[in-house]
Amino acid sequence: MGEADLVVLVAEADRRTGAATAGMSREEAVDTGTTWAGLVRTHARMLSDWHHHGAYESVVYVLGGRLRMESGPDGANVVEAVAGDFLLVPRGAIHREGNPDDLEGTVVVMRSGSGPSVVNVEGPARGRT
Repeated sequence: MGEADLVVLVAEADRRTGAATAGMSREEAVDTGTTWAGLVRTHARMLSDWHHHGAYESVVYVLGGRLRMESGPDGANVVEAVAGDFLLVPRGAIHREGNPDDLEGTVVVMRSGSGPSVVNVEGPARGRT
């Protein structure tokens, strides 16, 4: 049995500051190059900048608060999740998070893929007119 076969504990004190997007605080717990996991806090009444996660597919689990996610052409696709809900964010999906509540929100994020885990962009794709 080698070291690669051992379970690794990542304690709260071991988490690192993750990539920045305005309005949110990311705490990176795991980054293996193909898997990313961490805790994200959304500030009260915030609306993040537009971004995507490159070649990563993301699964988001809402621990507390409410999470609003806008995506699609002109950001017109809107979903709201509450504690206990999961969200799936496809690879390359441009989106932004919002927290419509007066309290901080907390989510756990797991990503599978490669490359940069966060790419900040100017805005969503434009709809056809």
